[in-house]
Amino acid sequence: MAKPITTLSAAFLQKLHSIVGDAGLVQDEQLKESFDIDWLKKWKGVSSAVVRPANTAEVAAVMWLCHETRTPVVTQGGNTGMSGGATPDDSGAQLILSTTRLRQIRDVDPLNNTMTVEAGVLLANVQAAAEEVNRYFPLSLGSEGSCTIGGNLATNAGGIAVLRYGNTRDLVLGVEVVLPTGKVWNGLRALRKDNTGYSLRDLFIGSEGTLGVVTAAVLKLFPKPTARVSAWLGCDNMCDLLEVLARVRNNCGDRLVAFEMLTEESLQLVLEHVTDIRRPLDGTHRYHALVELADTRDGELGLLLESTLEKAMEDGLVQDAAIGSNLTQRQAFWKVREGISQAQVRAGKAIKHDIALPISSLPKFVDDAVEAVRKVKSDARVINFGHMGDGNLHFNVLVPLDTPAAELDRLVQSMNRVVHDLVSEAGGSISAEHGVGQLRREEMRHYKSETEFGLMMLIKQSIDPNQIMNPGKLI
Repeated sequence: MAKPITTLSAAFLQKLHSIVGDAGLVQDEQLKESFDIDWLKKWKGVSSAVVRPANTAEVAAVMWLCHETRTPVVTQGGNTGMSGGATPDDSGAQLILSTTRLRQIRDVDPLNNTMTVEAGVLLANVQAAAEEVNRYFPLSLGSEGSCTIGGNLATNAGGIAVLRYGNTRDLVLGVEVVLPTGKVWNGLRALRKDNTGYSLRDLFIGSEGTLGVVTAAVLKLFPKPTARVSAWLGCDNMCDLLEVLARVRNNCGDRLVAFEMLTEESLQLVLEHVTDIRRPLDGTHRYHALVELADTRDGELGLLLESTLEKAMEDGLVQDAAIGSNLTQRQAFWKVREGISQAQVRAGKAIKHDIALPISSLPKFVDDAVEAVRKVKSDARVINFGHMGDGNLHFNVLVPLDTPAAELDRLVQSMNRVVHDLVSEAGGSISAEHGVGQLRREEMRHYKSETEFGLMMLIKQSIDPNQIMNPGKLI
């Protein structure tokens, strides 16, 4: 077996060029820069080159060459990840394989409610293609205009519609994958039932480029919702908010698409740092929620939500509520919710925790976590928000922008430990929807059992024997 390389030879680069041509090979340092740094500008590496294959055959040829020479490969889509999973290290030895030229929509089948797309297709373009045939692809992210389907699969992306439609894994029927050895597995089956062995598809979804290169996928489509209604709620405590969630679920069924939670502190942060934002309710409340229903028929959707919330107000669970029945009102609600990330960047440095817990354990966890964080830093500003309907919180701690690097590193280590220990005790996960990448790699090792981590390593070693796929990430 050949030794790992530290730089790419002229002969290797020439072979790459012969596979992908001028348009498919980037070596210029200035052109490489946007690939070498993540969009958060938190991780910066130095790649040896960027290769951009135009089709699956070219990906396979590139991977065979890398396997033979043990050249480490970092697969990259839209480069919009939150955990540094698509950024090379600083060794100069890693090759970035960008899937952005794999952008064909191969098939749209509205009768089967499926669409087959290549990995480099933008999420927004998938949504638009579904719209053209009166269908709906529900995955929705703030980065949907720049993130790619391949990246969504690699990280098992979540988003705002998980409550009804599930994560990316739940929206995929089949995948096409180029393995580290250059072999191609065509698993593009547009089937909802297939009991012929192990679910290989699920090995690659969420694997963050550590097992192979997903080059295409069969996606599920759904009937297009034609009616939507939203509401903004104010509550005194999280237990009441959980009861409201249960009632909305019971009364509205699968019409419930989103149940987003944010604290008064989070709302105040948005009001301070984002323009053209107004408070959705007149008064202040410890907890706020954005609720959205959708249906394929109008019917009495608004009345259904109103009657549910009216009863909750009568019972003292909700202190105030506002209904957004038209597009302008709904967009105003969502602008507040989506403004939190932007506000955090402007207000300070965020120590982020992308966590998932059983919904019933959220109130106790939040109380315990706030207390634990304040013991580490008494004046810590906790920005707690997230997809409460599916148990995914973004429990972040904001520190001043001028916090020295050494102090920030100490706080990150301390905050991670106290928050993640509580998550683990509650049977939760330290990575809900943003992936592990390099950000949470060591944390994951700390919390995975020896048996579970060992199984993951067995899979990795059997599929990627030369250990060339995205080294230093996930596992």
